[in-house]
Amino acid sequence: MAVVTGAVTAAALFAGSPANAQAKPYDHQDPYKSGCGNSARVVKSAKIKSRANGTVGTIKLMWSGKCKTNWTEIKVGTTMSGTISVYARDGRSDSFTYKAGNGGRHWGDMIWANNMCAWGSASVKWGGGRGGQNGSGTTGQACR
Repeated sequence: MAVVTGAVTAAALFAGSPANAQAKPYDHQDPYKSGCGNSARVVKSAKIKSRANGTVGTIKLMWSGKCKTNWTEIKVGTTMSGTISVYARDGRSDSFTYKAGNGGRHWGDMIWANNMCAWGSASVKWGGGRGGQNGSGTTGQACR
């Protein structure tokens, strides 16, 4: 009987552990391969700026009402590379490193964010990233 109680207690502890709390529907999946991107809309957008070069792209926080997810999309120059991230108020996040190409359009994976705030960020670099050849942008928070 003590073994069963210990197993039940261990299972109860695991169910409340941070690792398990992060398992949400659609987390870390591609929004377009999953079908969530088919009916998505932009909920926040901002400019990606370089201190030396001004505006170098755009960043968009996307929302899928069908899947209750957010992800970040950017449009930058085709020679730029960097990182795209999306964050949920409960502490979950996803980051995606992209390479130059794809016509300058890139997106990261989703995080489930139903009934909470989310936001996105991106960094870019080109030509080695030195001498002002870099930039960043962050969207405002959107709460769904």
